[in-house]
Parts: sequence; C-alpha cells; structure tokens
Amino acid sequence: MTLDTAKTALVIIDMQKESQFGIQGQEQIVRQTREVITECRKNNIPIIYTRHINRNDRVGLSKQEPLNHNNEPVFYNSKTDAIDIIDDIQPESHDIVIDKYRWSGFYDTHLDLLLKSMGIKHIILGGVVTDGCVMTSVFDAYFRDYQVNLVKDICGATNEGAHMSAILTMANWIYNIAIFDADEMIKKLSGQTYHYWESTYSDQLQFTPENIRDVFGRLDQKPQTLQSDTEHN
Repeated sequence: MTLDTAKTALVIIDMQKESQFGIQGQEQIVRQTREVITECRKNNIPIIYTRHINRNDRVGLSKQEPLNHNNEPVFYNSKTDAIDIIDDIQPESHDIVIDKYRWSGFYDTHLDLLLKSMGIKHIILGGVVTDGCVMTSVFDAYFRDYQVNLVKDICGATNEGAHMSAILTMANWIYNIAIFDADEMIKKLSGQTYHYWESTYSDQLQFTPENIRDVFGRLDQKPQTLQSDTEHN
C-alpha cells in the first residue's frame, strides 16, 4: 500500500477530557494514540485535533442534545474542562485544533480547507466515539475524496458491540479505506514490514449479532506481509 507521507495528515477526533461516555479501554487508546502521534511527528506528518463543543448557553446545540438540571449541556460543556484535549496527548504549538459543533469533523468547519491547502491526500484517523464522531468524520472524508487509513485500536466507544459494528460498517462502505492497528501503522511509517486490512469490494464483511466477533476478527488476519515503501501517488 502506498502512503505518501508528504501528502498525509493525522486527524485525532475528540480525544477530550469528557468522561461521562465511559469509553471502553480509554487508557490503552490514549497510550496508543500518543505512540502514533510520536511516529507521525518523526515523519513530519501534520497533527490535527478536533474538539467537540456544546456552548453552555445552548446556542447552536443539536436538536434534543441532553441537558442537565441547570438546563446546560451534559456533554462537552464549553464552561468545563470536558472540552480540553487529554493531557497525555496535548497539542503542540504548531499543531492544528479544529472546534466543531456537530459530530463530523468536516461539518461546518474549516478542516477540509486546511487539508486541501496543505496538499493532503491521505488521512490517518482515530478517536472517539467510534460509532459517532469518528464514523461520520470518516464518511465525510471519503465524500471529499481523501484516502482514509483508520487506526482501529486508537478508536473507542462505550461498548464492544458499538465499536465493532461501526468499524465493520466503515470497512464495508468506505471503498478506499485501509484499517490498521496502531503498532502496524507505526511499523509502516518507520519503514518496517507491516500488516493491514484493505477494502477490495463493497459489503465484504457482512455481520450479524451472532457472528460479529468472528467477522471483526478478519480485520486482524494477516494473509500477506507488506514492506513499507516510499512510493508516491
């Protein structure tokens, strides 16, 4: 698989201090995200963070956004530290932070403008939640003709089923997607032999409630060994 690092950006979706979702395996997700960020910095790959924000005064809230007893947003309240990026993966001064008011990182933001101005063709992407802001951002990236490299173990949801079903939905319908684990993405970026899953045709990972774990496991099957390369699109 060809990935021109000069035309690649890492997009981290909503890795914020908001804790009320109860993301499954969050500590490991943060640790692996930090490792991917470190490798991207070594390769001079731009780091872009999104922050979801719900204004405390309720201006611009999504319809039926949950409110607390004070009639303020329950999640990502702009008056709390819930909107801040997690300390272990804090942006550096030259990184880009995109504030958003809907799930997708592309909806009514300048993310697309910035990516195109930098000549980005490939996006490495992870974050939370898998079945919400991550999935909508991935679909919107695809609709804007970016090639998406989803790092599935730096994504997280409130439960295993939600995470797996969202990953498989993206695998089935994002025709140019490649799916990595964090250590395999790091191997690719560092020029080592790596493994990944790549879409070859639509709806190839059909799943049911009974077989979802087995189908999800196909993403980790390694039928071929690939050597990282420096080819450019």
